[in-house]
Amino acid sequence: MGKYTVRVATGNLFLAGSPNLVQLWLVGEHGEADLGKHLRPVWGKEFEIDVPLHLGRLLMVKLRKHNRLLSVDWFCKWISVQGPGTQGEVFFPCYRWVQGHGIICLPEGTARTLSDDPQNLFKKYREQELEERRKVYRWGSWKDGLILPIAGNRQPDLPRDERFLEDKDLDFSVSLAKALKDMAIKGTLDFINCVKRLEDFKKIFPRGKTALAERVHDSWKNDALFGYQFLNGANPMLLRRSSRLPARLVLPPGMEDLKTQLEKELQAGSLFEVDFSLLDGVKPNVIIFKPQYVAAPLVMLKLQPDGRLLPMVIQLQPPRYGCPPPLLFLPSDPPMAWLLAKTWVRSSDFQLHQLQSHLLRGHLIAEVIAVATMRSLPSLHPIYKLLIPHFRYTMAINTLARSRLVSEGGIFDLVVSTGSGGHVDILQRATACLTYRSLCPPDDLADRGLLGVKSSLYGQDAIRLWGIISRRYVEGMVGLFYKSDQAVKDDLELQAWCREMTETGLQMAQDRGFPISLESRAQLCHFVTMCIFTCTGQHASNHLGQLDWYSWIPNGPGTMRKPPPISKDVTEKDIVDSLPNLHQAHMQKTVTDFLGRRQPVMVALGQHEEKYFSGPEPQAVLRQFREELAAMDKEIEVRNAVLDLPYEYLRPSMVENSVTI
Repeated sequence: MGKYTVRVATGNLFLAGSPNLVQLWLVGEHGEADLGKHLRPVWGKEFEIDVPLHLGRLLMVKLRKHNRLLSVDWFCKWISVQGPGTQGEVFFPCYRWVQGHGIICLPEGTARTLSDDPQNLFKKYREQELEERRKVYRWGSWKDGLILPIAGNRQPDLPRDERFLEDKDLDFSVSLAKALKDMAIKGTLDFINCVKRLEDFKKIFPRGKTALAERVHDSWKNDALFGYQFLNGANPMLLRRSSRLPARLVLPPGMEDLKTQLEKELQAGSLFEVDFSLLDGVKPNVIIFKPQYVAAPLVMLKLQPDGRLLPMVIQLQPPRYGCPPPLLFLPSDPPMAWLLAKTWVRSSDFQLHQLQSHLLRGHLIAEVIAVATMRSLPSLHPIYKLLIPHFRYTMAINTLARSRLVSEGGIFDLVVSTGSGGHVDILQRATACLTYRSLCPPDDLADRGLLGVKSSLYGQDAIRLWGIISRRYVEGMVGLFYKSDQAVKDDLELQAWCREMTETGLQMAQDRGFPISLESRAQLCHFVTMCIFTCTGQHASNHLGQLDWYSWIPNGPGTMRKPPPISKDVTEKDIVDSLPNLHQAHMQKTVTDFLGRRQPVMVALGQHEEKYFSGPEPQAVLRQFREELAAMDKEIEVRNAVLDLPYEYLRPSMVENSVTI
């Protein structure tokens, strides 16, 4: 028996506290003590209590919120206890909402696998926690042929812990209302005004938004900037080194010189391609009774010795059986014809960027990882503790995307050429060819022939960031809790988590390389690194560039209002008439500003405040991880200071710790 000091931490937000009384129990190896203390959960609550029992080593704290006339949820951060036999302060992490009047158990923060609990002191708790979680975190469905989301169509349908906290909710709601108001006021004038020249898009160009956006406005017609975007732009995921001339590239008679040039670059290893065949046959949108248009270009590019990537030829559509070969556009063509061909490529890149690279590979994969983790790993598990900071707000933002962005009547239907069903078709096609290797930069960049390309700043930074996450963070944590490959194989919770993700969430993706079991520490580290990189660097590299590259609408038109050209007799008016009208452009600009803006409620990679692990060893791993991230951040700052076009999308201080926007 003795005196225990108990500290209870409530969340910092205004609505985190509750007027309801909370009852606590201490549970130790030798018994359980009802503290008989009904506390009101407010900030910084601390009290001392005499316990007339010898509890031994403390295992968990139990708590229960007593509802009187009104039940108000309480956000509990953690509880700590100091007293006889604790050898300092014992920490019980929570970081969730306490709802209803049921008893909640908070185990001591030391991470434990099943084998780390030989006396089965936590076995019942682990089983009950997962059983309760599976009732709340249910798999839903959105569209056939897509990976699974969390069940629920609106924010209130989600588990309470997955919804926006009040600061995020306020920022999101106020910013969205402001964006919609701006669009409503200024958008009415768009039907009166019209675009007659390309420079008329300056009417909605946000001057001073970013320095790179200004550069895009000034130089978007240049071939070097066009090619640069495939290396380091908003969507660096499509470029690959050519191993042969593409079968779809039909060179008609009279183009022998071009074929010779292509073969020369191919032999030198400097020929690259971007193939948009995923868009072939997609049904275009109809916006306000007017048909829109979609193309499926092929771009062949050469890598210059100075690192510039320059386009050599553009084919806007694949060849059709029984039809003449498609028109090929060359840098030597009349300037307006060449510019229109490049503009078509930029519009096609916009489609695949937003749907395949950003939505699918960033948002939706992160959601599968989060839901599978919540359903399969108890809060005591080391991999749960490692991953949970990287799921913050992901289910909430994805639910909003499905209900407002890519829903029927949503933004895509209103302003994007692949809306009204085409976007779902693209997502289904992209899902069918999504591989495990493509989500792991060392494998993906090797497969695309980009390793060692010095002008691929995305590639360099992705490899560096992956290595820091893998070697410093994941391997460090895994090494603390798994001393052998057999320990990985024997972890039944870990194996169930892997199967849940691949077989259920990703819909039987093992035929595309995703594992259904984890057989070694190395395989576990690779898989967990993929999870963390997807939720952080993968999303950041495809999200942060939107303001830079799409603020000037002609560089990333969301829709095209005329079909691809069938001749090279092109005027500036032909380009203007093909681009979005002023109303469509204004809507695209408003959405880009809203989604692409820097987030005021932002947690950078590795900088989460939540402390899920107890003990000095995990804290040392996290500290070293942060030190290496800071070193990488400084190196990128120094590198960018001497670059003509700085690349910052994988700078650790700008990479968010989870998918939140």
